[in-house]
Order: sequence, then structure tokens, then C-alpha cells
Amino acid sequence: MTTPNGLDHVRPVFRRILLQGAVLAGALAVVGGVVGWFAAGGPGLTGGLIGAVMSVVFCGLTAVSVLLAIRFSGGQMISGAFFGTIMGTFLVKFVVFIVVLVALKDRDWVNTPVLAIAIIIGVIGSLVIDVTVIARARVPIGVSLPGDRTDAEDRDPAA
Repeated sequence: MTTPNGLDHVRPVFRRILLQGAVLAGALAVVGGVVGWFAAGGPGLTGGLIGAVMSVVFCGLTAVSVLLAIRFSGGQMISGAFFGTIMGTFLVKFVVFIVVLVALKDRDWVNTPVLAIAIIIGVIGSLVIDVTVIARARVPIGVSLPGDRTDAEDRDPAA
């Protein structure tokens, strides 16, 4: 049997974020594709679908990077491995995002306004998911508050 990790309670929270992000991806792909199709035809459909995939994949990588960082750092949030994993993933996402946008610039088969709107809606939706899931999570913090009794005081009231 393994010793429980101090951050085992965080994993379900980020898994829930990933699950809800997948639902957002599906909804955004359908709505973005349909609206893009009616707004600009085939290029609008392509822009809506690419925007949905980009925004949700890049935002989902945040939750995945936290889960990987927990594993690599052995559950220690104050470690180089934890921060290195998070920041490394952020830098990779940033570079890939810029490369993809430059590669899609001025393409006839992609409507860039639809692409931009889909990305913006996806990022906002992802942030809403992050905030609501984390706000509703019941994660113990393990901090003693003034007036809390310790185990020694419970055994010997004179202490």
C-alpha cells in the first residue's frame, strides 16, 4: 500500500476540469461550426472548428500540466519540478499558439474573425469552468486555526 500523497485531493478537481472542458469543446465545435458556416460558408466552418479545438486543447493543457507537475514533484507544490512543469507547459503552449496563428494567417480556407471569436469564447468558457470547479471543490487545507485543540490537549486537558 502506498502512502497517500498530500495532493491526492487535487487530482479529482483537475480531472473534473478536463471532463467539463471536453464537453465545452464539443459544444463549441458544434456551435462555432454552425455559426461559422452561416457567417462565412466553408471558411467560417473551418475557422470555428479550428478555434474550438485550439482554445480547448490549449486550456486543457493547463489542467494536464498541473496533474503532471503533481506527479513529477512527488506532491510538493513548492519545488522546482512543480514550477518547471507548469512554466514549461505554458511556454510550449505560447510558442505553439503563435506558430499556429502565423501558419493560419491569410489562408483562404480559414475565416480569421470566426477563428478569433471561437478562441475567445473557448478561453472564457475554460476560465469559467476552472473558477466554478475550483470554487465548488471541497479541498482540505490542513491549517490549524486559533482555538483548535491538538492531539496532546485532547489526551491531557492540563497541557
